[in-house]
Amino acid sequence: MKSFLLYVATALAEIIGCYLPYLWLREGRSVWLLVPAAVSLALFAWLLTLHGTAAGRVYAAYGGVYIGAAILWLWAVDGIRPTAWDIAGVAVALAGMGLIMFQPRIIG
Repeated sequence: MKSFLLYVATALAEIIGCYLPYLWLREGRSVWLLVPAAVSLALFAWLLTLHGTAAGRVYAAYGGVYIGAAILWLWAVDGIRPTAWDIAGVAVALAGMGLIMFQPRIIG
């Protein structure tokens, strides 16, 4: 559970770090949004280092959680209700994340 929550925090940091420049570029908001965006992306990079496994495995597994967080963002922030296809895609991505992160480890 701790790993999953860390992945969720990592995903939120990345989404926020990318959404703020989107608001500036597409919605005409203040250029000052780039400051918290940069902080959020730096937080994202730091959070990735806190995972206790090889970087490549972390990045691969993180993708599944990111997909789920992005679909929740679509609903909560963009106001677009996810389709059954969106939910199925999240389920497949999270299943893949689980396979990558919770595979049996052979010591030796």
